[in-house]
Amino acid sequence: MHLGHVHGALLNWKKLQDEYECFYAIVDWHALTSEYANPEIIGESIYDIAMDWISVGLDPEISPFFIQSHIKEHAELHLILSMITPLSWLERNPTYKEQLRELTQRDIYTYGFLGYPVLQAADILMYKANGVPVGKDQAPHVELTREIARRFNHFYGEVFPIPALLLTPTSKILGIDRRKMSKSYNNAIFLTDTDEVIDTKVGQMITDPQRARRNDPGRPEICNVFTFHEIYSDPETVSKIDNECRSAGIGCVECKRLMAASLKTGLEPMRAKRKELETDTNKIREIIEQGNIRARAVARETMAEVREAVKI
Repeated sequence: MHLGHVHGALLNWKKLQDEYECFYAIVDWHALTSEYANPEIIGESIYDIAMDWISVGLDPEISPFFIQSHIKEHAELHLILSMITPLSWLERNPTYKEQLRELTQRDIYTYGFLGYPVLQAADILMYKANGVPVGKDQAPHVELTREIARRFNHFYGEVFPIPALLLTPTSKILGIDRRKMSKSYNNAIFLTDTDEVIDTKVGQMITDPQRARRNDPGRPEICNVFTFHEIYSDPETVSKIDNECRSAGIGCVECKRLMAASLKTGLEPMRAKRKELETDTNKIREIIEQGNIRARAVARETMAEVREAVKI
């Protein structure tokens, strides 16, 4: 998990678990849509994700963590929903079009990649979700889920609630190249990065593109490094950086050095918790297996209703 996940999703999920009954899925089948040629990466990542979630503050005792592929009912519901989902709904998905443009180094012109929003709908509807916490970029997927649920209910009866969109605050954090932070774009800062790696990545960050020389005044409001300062540095430092950047009183190299120090300090509690968890991987496996049991019980009930509804 990287900082885009932390600020774009996980900190919001942490709040939601106090207000809602939540299920958190590690979606390994979804990962297979783009990593089908390197599946070993997926298996290695499952327990890392669970440790990251706990490190940020998610509590598996309150909200079960489960592995998507361990709940086979997801595949069955996906298959049934795929029978009623018009192809045109998938082809106009804006995220699908964006990924085709961006991930040119991979062959993602596959049936699975085109249809992943249907699997996502199965993930959501399986638990009869009333709300789905996502950022704006994922909003079209939830809307597609809503349409699929309506279509299913129209054909077979009122089985699924229509899930609401719980928009999460948009993360202002971008990747080191000023694009959306993503592992696929190789521009992310990860929770597991060492101090040395963080220093290197911060040093590579693009700042104000119009500040070509040290004595050029900067514009903090469009600088990604300053966004990190606003989150991880103390108010006095933020105010000082703001003033000195605008007057060219501080250069980008020094600004990055100060931000990297604040970032490492801010991440230290999460990183310390994660190191502690790494010493007891059996505990993580037990946590996930307990989550699988809780999720599977709900999924079996839902699929019994679905099979009765479709008469199969």
